[in-house]
Amino acid sequence: MNWYVILVTNHPILMAIVQFSILGTFGEIISKWIIKRRFYMPFTVAIFISKMITWAILGVCIKYAFTGMKGFVNELVKHNLLPQSFMNKGIIRAFGLSFFANIQFGLFLVIFHRILDNLFLSIKNWKGLDNALLSLLWFWIPAHTITFSLPKEFQIGLAALWSIVLGVILGFYNRK
Repeated sequence: MNWYVILVTNHPILMAIVQFSILGTFGEIISKWIIKRRFYMPFTVAIFISKMITWAILGVCIKYAFTGMKGFVNELVKHNLLPQSFMNKGIIRAFGLSFFANIQFGLFLVIFHRILDNLFLSIKNWKGLDNALLSLLWFWIPAHTITFSLPKEFQIGLAALWSIVLGVILGFYNRK
């Protein structure tokens, strides 16, 4: 694990790009496998590359948001808009970070993800956006509460891994 901590500490943006482009894309592939009940490559090479680029862009946005959200919550506490307990390490702080990250940044990210998909795939698909936004409440807030409970070196990696978990859940949900 030491090599991983060194990489994410010395190259935080590059590692966010690598982790999200691989794991986010893989989450989408797994979802398709579960839906169709078979292993295959569900995307053409061009679509596969566009999905990796989309996830890389999202990874950078998420890295900046995770870092900035910590300052945001600190400032809310400083101005007495949140209790002091949100400054302590632990589950209350992790929940606060997750809640604000998903309620504020998450809305943007879900819509931006769809815009990028539509742009790269030259389509206009807004179907299911409501369910994607609802996933912020039932999936991402609890998931990122766990994420923000970890040391910062592991937060982006786990956030990227959650993309696979969500892919599995959505795959079973969308099974025909």
